[in-house]
Amino acid sequence: MNQAGQIPRHVAIIMDGNGRWAKARGKPRAFGHQQGLEALRRTVDAANELGIEHLTVFSFSTENWSRPADEIDALFGLLRLYVHRDLKRLHKAGVKIRIFGSRERLKDDLIALITECEEVTANNTAFNLNIAFNYGGRAELVDAVRSIAAAAESGKLSIDQIDENLIRNNLWSSELPDADILLRTSGEQRISNFLLWNIAYSELIFLDVLWPDFDRRDLEQAIDTFRARDRRYGGLASS
Repeated sequence: MNQAGQIPRHVAIIMDGNGRWAKARGKPRAFGHQQGLEALRRTVDAANELGIEHLTVFSFSTENWSRPADEIDALFGLLRLYVHRDLKRLHKAGVKIRIFGSRERLKDDLIALITECEEVTANNTAFNLNIAFNYGGRAELVDAVRSIAAAAESGKLSIDQIDENLIRNNLWSSELPDADILLRTSGEQRISNFLLWNIAYSELIFLDVLWPDFDRRDLEQAIDTFRARDRRYGGLASS
């Protein structure tokens, strides 16, 4: 089905290139992450204005724990900064915030901050900002399988009841619709263990722009590319 004139309902973004952006300017990686936060603020506002319902961003992956401790602390600090600086504004604008992923290894104050974000904005309906934090697609699927297996073992469900809907309902990202677009910045062309279930039929779009430079024009370019695609879902091409 051709998407001419349509706005994608759900755009998922792998925000890549902060480190390279900073290195090119002789700055530390933390500076690149700070500027990446500004790009996120611009993108949230642009997505809302363009009529996108869901924006999902890959903030911190389960694999990122292998990075230096000071960089991890800086990334966590940016989440805290974003919440403290923007929560009131986003709530006033009707933005619903979901922060999904594993809670393992997170400090209590960070978990409390995540809970505050979700509780304060739970009833908002204007726009959905979904943040994948301490997230990995395979870990998400393993966690879902464990939950389903435990329910089956306890007799709460039978094997015959396991279907796609049941699996989806046990995902950390269960409240998200399938992504129409998976966009990655920086020129890299990988999905990096992001939303493995939700991107089964996503249009993959890779842009050469580094994330700190990403702006509304780049988002509009991705939407134009999406509109030009013929999404067949296993069927035949449209005439």
